[in-house]
Amino acid sequence: MANTAKKLFRGTATTNLATVLYTVPSLTTAVVTNIVATNASDSATTFSISFDGFAYCSQIAIEARGVVTFDLKQVLTASNTITGGATSSSSVVFHISGMEIA
Repeated sequence: MANTAKKLFRGTATTNLATVLYTVPSLTTAVVTNIVATNASDSATTFSISFDGFAYCSQIAIEARGVVTFDLKQVLTASNTITGGATSSSSVVFHISGMEIA
């Protein structure tokens, strides 16, 4: 089995909390290790992240020009998804890192 460190998602959040940010490839297991959410606006906002339909963090407040980080070990199997979004999509950027094991 090959373990590969991966950028699972890096991009701007949408206001649709069901937006798929990452899908685990077939015959692969993924381990999410870090999530960073940044808010580039001058106003506070909230964001949410779910793993395969189950809320990991829901409506987490992020202050203006703020950063929220999570260090975790969340295992996802083939076809599982990471979804998420923010109340103010143009200002929140997600950086999600992990490992793929194939």
